Amino acid sequence: MGHAEHAASLEARVASHFADSAKLKVDSAKLLSAPITRGIELMAASLKAGGKVLACGNGGSAADAQHFAAELVNRFERERPPLAGLALTTDSSTLTSIGNDYGYEQVFEKQLRALGRKGDVLLAISTSGNSANVIAAMRAARELGVRIVALTGNGGGKMAAALAADDVHVCVPHKRTMRIQEVHLLALHCLCDGIDTQLFGEKK
Repeated sequence: MGHAEHAASLEARVASHFADSAKLKVDSAKLLSAPITRGIELMAASLKAGGKVLACGNGGSAADAQHFAAELVNRFERERPPLAGLALTTDSSTLTSIGNDYGYEQVFEKQLRALGRKGDVLLAISTSGNSANVIAAMRAARELGVRIVALTGNGGGKMAAALAADDVHVCVPHKRTMRIQEVHLLALHCLCDGIDTQLFGEKK
């Protein structure tokens, strides 16, 4: 295959990613708009009452947790007071000490037990729904009276079974990690926009 043919093949591959991602987002809108709305209401009520949103996940989902916390603490798309968001993925000393002394499965759970309070919300992110340390944090949340908004994919894995009726499950209907993560980012932006709207009114 010559350079021109190779480039054309690569361009077609890139274009197919755009098409697949766009189709999944359109298809997901029907399925996910209602649970995302419930997540907005849950988080906005917690923040209004003086609570906070604690976010966790691994790898790309850790980056999503940090992205979400940054949007709350700093700002999303408008000027407004800082909101209480905290990523449990950022303190290397805490993460490594818990991982070393107790095991990686407890890195989020122990932080949640230290920082979580009744009325807070846990944003639990896992593309597979099977991340053991995220599930451990969900169990701790249940004991503490912390409600859960779970972002998953591929059927929700073990996290689906760990959720209560009053928790929220945003489960992307896809098997591929990158596609699930792309919709997770859109869902997070919907949460940010919805929280701002709930707390501060429609954007002028």
